[in-house]
Amino acid sequence: MTKEEIKNALRAAIKKGYHPCYDLESEEEHAVHWMALTMQEFQQVWHETKREMEDEKKKEHPFKDLDEIVLEALKLHSSYDLPILDFGTRSRRLVVASGNALPTGRIFFKEEDAIFANEDQYKSVLQNIQTDGAVVISASGSKHAPIIIQDLLDAGLDIYLLTCAADSPAAVLLPKDHVYVTKQIKDEPITYNTSTYLGMILAKTKEDPQKIMHFIINVVEPRLINMACFDAFYLMIRSEFNELREMFVTKFDELFGPKVTGRCYTLDQTLHAKTVVTSESELFISFGLKNELFGHENSRLNIPLFDGAGPAAMIAITYYVIGKIQKHFEPWFKTSAEAYKKLQPELFKIVGKKVQDFIVYKPQSS
Repeated sequence: MTKEEIKNALRAAIKKGYHPCYDLESEEEHAVHWMALTMQEFQQVWHETKREMEDEKKKEHPFKDLDEIVLEALKLHSSYDLPILDFGTRSRRLVVASGNALPTGRIFFKEEDAIFANEDQYKSVLQNIQTDGAVVISASGSKHAPIIIQDLLDAGLDIYLLTCAADSPAAVLLPKDHVYVTKQIKDEPITYNTSTYLGMILAKTKEDPQKIMHFIINVVEPRLINMACFDAFYLMIRSEFNELREMFVTKFDELFGPKVTGRCYTLDQTLHAKTVVTSESELFISFGLKNELFGHENSRLNIPLFDGAGPAAMIAITYYVIGKIQKHFEPWFKTSAEAYKKLQPELFKIVGKKVQDFIVYKPQSS
């Protein structure tokens, strides 16, 4: 075989699913000839073929991967003046949000004696805990948000809304000076919620989105490895970012479901029996920490953080890395997102469901 024929055979094998991490003893017809290629030639064919396959995926599934959305979001929030936030002073504030808006609220008010509640909990808080103000965080300003705001208004609370939709059903219930609006990417895929909450957090922390973007491109990207060899990922973060753990695990749930495992703990939490059972196929990715203890020696990736990196930087960098993981696997999210988007309105119809609608076990009297 000529060298070009060997390369073509390798391209065909890669498109059929061949991977050197797994297929060390490949049964491909021409596998024995691949050793005739230099490492540089092999890598060139590998990367060219993967890029070609990625281009084909994009034509079939036009959604952008999470890492691309991260860079777009940072560019967007560099292009306008973020709002100056002032929620006033309260002795005990109620913060209502759902999904990844809830950890966003914890970032905002972590220094306060605030009460945090989702859409299932806020009514109980109103009935049982004395509060003197409220903040609702909702990117869309729809779904649960207008119902929640109306209930809070009925309770006589002074309410602020943090949203990406100035004319949303929730926003029109409040005075304009009680509504803070940040921008969002118009075609951001459903559930990504990256430009939304990232903009809000940048407005709070006043971190520089351009600095974060340059750090990702120039420092984080060159350190990334081929992550297709792994089927589980352990994100190890500093304790100051503990509020963000839920956001990162949620992103694994959204993008991979049961296909790929994603865990996230601080270094201190990792010390408590998180690594009793180990696997070489679990990649330990540490952020701003040098990990020389956890995970197999060849299954570690250390991602640095710059001095002064805050929550917005941590979210952007971690989401970017998760987006790179997304690129190494089948487009499960992209093939399912449209169907979920059509189903979602039906899912939210259960908001008004009463407790008695659920099956409750009642023991029979003897």
